[in-house]
Amino acid sequence: MWQLTAGSAALGLALAAVAVTAAGPWDSGQRTAERARAAAPAAGGARHAPPPAPAPSAPGVLTALHAPAPAGRPADLAALLVPLLADPGLGPLRTASVVDTATGKQLYGEGAGTPMTPASTVKIATSAAALSALGPDHRIATTVTAAPDGRTVTLTGGGDPTLDPARLKTLAADTARALTAHGHTSVRLTYDTNLYQGPSIHPIGPNENIAPVVALMTDEGRLDDSASGPAPRTGDPAGDTATAFAGHLTAAGIKITGDPAPGRTPKAAPLARTYSAPLSDLVEHTLTHSDNDLAEALARQTALARKKPASFEGAAQAVRDELARLGLPVVGARFADGSGLDRRDRVSATLLTGLLTRAADPARPALRPLLTGLPVGGFTGTLAGRFDTAPATEGAGLVRAKTGTLTGVNTLAGTVVTADGRLLAFAFLAGSTLSPYEAQPALDRLSAALASQG
Repeated sequence: MWQLTAGSAALGLALAAVAVTAAGPWDSGQRTAERARAAAPAAGGARHAPPPAPAPSAPGVLTALHAPAPAGRPADLAALLVPLLADPGLGPLRTASVVDTATGKQLYGEGAGTPMTPASTVKIATSAAALSALGPDHRIATTVTAAPDGRTVTLTGGGDPTLDPARLKTLAADTARALTAHGHTSVRLTYDTNLYQGPSIHPIGPNENIAPVVALMTDEGRLDDSASGPAPRTGDPAGDTATAFAGHLTAAGIKITGDPAPGRTPKAAPLARTYSAPLSDLVEHTLTHSDNDLAEALARQTALARKKPASFEGAAQAVRDELARLGLPVVGARFADGSGLDRRDRVSATLLTGLLTRAADPARPALRPLLTGLPVGGFTGTLAGRFDTAPATEGAGLVRAKTGTLTGVNTLAGTVVTADGRLLAFAFLAGSTLSPYEAQPALDRLSAALASQG
């Protein structure tokens, strides 16, 4: 949702000048073009990473949120949307919800309460649950702890898939300094991934869109030099990370005896640690670039916060419970995963617009990253290549929305600012679609049509 008032074309052009990503649609459940990834600043020892810069669109979003709601009533949306929803490209199954965020009133609904396969729009729910349970300032820690005799150190995963080689190297340097200060220059290295439980392989099986879901990994288990999008993935992210960490320790003057092996974290204060970027930044990245690995991590962080097992099942229950605590309609909802790759996921259009309306509530600033992280139509993330043909171009820069695409499933949920400055939340879900190349333009036309209302 690029929340702009009427006459904001100039701001849209300014945003185009600073847009740095170009992401395309998903097909057959796979992202085919993500170009950017939020880089968490380095943080070694007990230091926190400096806060990341806000999303480029954040000032406009927050300004629009604090603007008073227009006094007039919006035009009748049924006359506008019914013909657009009848587009054959949307297939035989489609639901819709449009809500005025200032009042919470549903302005249009078509099967709005019917649970549908959401594809990647489920990331809105995953992100909302994490923000609600943990707060936007939460950071995920990766730690190193020494045994009481100092002969073994354990690298412990906290569930941060954004850990990168630079931070891992800094963590090793901090560990080496701490060991040397205590007179230890030769150690055995173990690594602990026991924070997560249950299967590590996503139900869709090994796939270039997601690494094994484990608590310790570097660069999301990528085996090439890509920063985002589909990529070959290692089958052992934790083992590879531990091996790389051992190499950094050796380079820092610490002798490693034997090979890194799985182990348990000693009950002692960590020697060193590194932190992810704040949860607000992680959520923005998850939504803008439809990051599957990070979405699964957010779901498990929610489970941990609510004392549930950090597994697919535990995360599903924790996310559902957290949304219920927010007073949202979860009857019929199912969160089989956090990313939306699982076709067993079910959410309603009403639930999605309810989440977005909660995020626009001035009394709930902790949920604001749900709005500032949404891709901007025609400019950023997974919407960078869309809203480029008339009449959908009317929504470019004005629509912010999370995309969702699996074979036969196409969805779009987000926000749009109308011609008179009214902020609307919308969700359009289509099933049994024949092609994303027909369904996606139809969804874009639906959301763009809302921008002309006043």
